[in-house]
Amino acid sequence: MRTLDPVRHAEKSQEILAAAARCIARDGFRGASIADICEEAGISPGHLYHYFTSKEEILTALTAMGLERISARFAEMMQGHDAIAALIGEIGRHKGRKPEPRERAVSRLVLEMLVEADRNPTIGRIVRKSSATLRGLLVDFIESGQRRGQIDPGLDPAITAGMLLSVFDGMRTLPIRDPAVDLSRSLDMLQVLISRFLSPSPTD
Repeated sequence: MRTLDPVRHAEKSQEILAAAARCIARDGFRGASIADICEEAGISPGHLYHYFTSKEEILTALTAMGLERISARFAEMMQGHDAIAALIGEIGRHKGRKPEPRERAVSRLVLEMLVEADRNPTIGRIVRKSSATLRGLLVDFIESGQRRGQIDPGLDPAITAGMLLSVFDGMRTLPIRDPAVDLSRSLDMLQVLISRFLSPSPTD
């Protein structure tokens, strides 16, 4: 019996996930078949099933990877001295540059998942679980800012987090609604919107 090399297994899993993300970004969740993913990754279906049992399991792993990166970013942001400036700065990182292929793939993947969640119970569970995790991160961030007097104390953290997530998801649809949209100026407006929404009122 062959001994499993955990390092090589993890590396190959990452290669398959990267191939799957490219396929989904290009063809959509429904259009990206297991055969397509295998071809992109340069492996056979039989080989793939040593790592993942289904497309849904691949999507679960991709979602977990994204959440891990986002969690790390929020941890860094919460160490800053100004909560709103940290959040606006995070948005500003994307201004004035063309999104990288991986970033475009992630945006497409998020939209695909939101559409698929309504008709695929498995994807629905993945979306709801990941959304709950993201809301939790935002709630912690908002409450931390409120304790430091940097975010309006009258805002309900849970409702505010949900609204922010909706705004962020909506930004992903702008290039779909209008391919000629000025994303840099749109991000400027998003920063203004968030600053005005979260900042304490002058009377607080």
